[in-house]
Parts: sequence; C-alpha cells; structure tokens
Amino acid sequence: MTLIFAHRGFSSLQPENTMQAFQAAYKAGADGIEIDVQLTKDGEIVVIHDEKVDRTTNGKGYVKDYLLTDLKKLDASYKFKKKIKKYRIPTLAEVFQWMTENEMICNIELKNNKIQYEFLEEKVIQLIREFHFEHRVILSSFNHYSIVHCYQIAPDIEIAPLYSNGIFMPWLYAKSINAKAIHPNVKTLNADIIQSSLNDQIQVRPYTINDPKVMEWLYSLQCSAIITDDPEKAITVKKLQRKK
Repeated sequence: MTLIFAHRGFSSLQPENTMQAFQAAYKAGADGIEIDVQLTKDGEIVVIHDEKVDRTTNGKGYVKDYLLTDLKKLDASYKFKKKIKKYRIPTLAEVFQWMTENEMICNIELKNNKIQYEFLEEKVIQLIREFHFEHRVILSSFNHYSIVHCYQIAPDIEIAPLYSNGIFMPWLYAKSINAKAIHPNVKTLNADIIQSSLNDQIQVRPYTINDPKVMEWLYSLQCSAIITDDPEKAITVKKLQRKK
C-alpha cells in the first residue's frame, strides 16, 4: 500500500512547515508529514525549509543568525495573506509533542547541504530518543555524508538519501550507505527503477507528487510512498483508483 506524506505539511492549504499545516495533513488523512530542520543561533532545532527566512516569513536574513525568541516573533503565513492570525515557525520539539497525540510518521529533512550546522544530527537524534520516536522518524538529506553520520551514531533510525539527478542503480547505492529507502525527484524514476528497488527491499518515496496522473502511475506500481503538497487530492485519487 502506497503511503501519503504531506510535503511540509498540507502546504497547498496552509503555510508550509507550520503546526497548522501539519494538523491539516493529519485531518486530511495523510500517513505522515515531511518537514525540514535547521538550527538557530542559540542551537535550537526549528522547522523551516529555506536557509533564509525571507520567502516564508515577514523577516529577512539567515535562520542561523536568529535567536529562537526572535525567530518566534516572525509571521510565517507569507503568501497566505488572508490568514488572520500569525503563524509561527515551530520547533522540532513542538512537532514531536503534537505527534504524541497521533500515529503520524515524520520524515525529517536535515537542511545542512548549504550550511554545515554543527551537531544538527546529534541534536535531532537526541530529541528522537527523548520522545522514543526511533521507529516513527525517517532522516533524509541531500547531504548524504550527513545521513551516513546519522546511521553511524543511531543505526536503529531509518535514513534515506534525497537526490534530484539520476543515480545508477539507486537501490544498490542505498544499500551501500545502509539506507532502507530512496527519496528521489520523481523525474529520475521509471518503472524498472521502482520495481528493482522494491525487489531489493529498498523503499521508494519520490517527491513532489501533485499531478493526479503521476499519482495513479505510482499507485499502480505499488510505490512505497509519495510526498505531496496536497494529501487530500492524493487520497481521493487513491480511492478512485481502487474502484476501477
């Protein structure tokens, strides 16, 4: 059965990477959420995609240059101008606390491919341990050195390489770094790659799937999961396909 992960939460409905987006994903029936983490100036783990706050908030500058208290003052509703109340940048601890109330899976992307955040991996893993979420979290990154480091210090937590360009026999590459899954750009995939990966016990969770026809194709191949901005649409397409 193909699982549905909400990309930065239900980001087509609510401001991305906010608690409201995660809550909306849960309400829609998504199996999990995909989030991004970085560190503040005072070493706190926060959930935000870009290295700068400019696109998603009313602030300017790098996440790494903000103290958590100052980051929390920003309005994270950005393009959703009709939203009345302010949306805050959440901490990973806040997301985990909310997850104690449900059974959602959490795919955490470590945003350290442009900025090398010192001890990001250790801090995230420590928090996973505190909440006992070892089997509810997947650690992914475009920085494959980072996820290999995660495996070395926490081999019981699943890792998955993110990539946007084609990799030859990606299932073999995944095994070589002790990953149990691949998270590729869907443009790099074909039926043979998906099937070969699944046959070799490597799960395939492509991003970012918003086209119903692509959803149908991936469901027909029994792809492990899809990462989408619109989990509601993904669930509707899945239900319609089952009826065919």
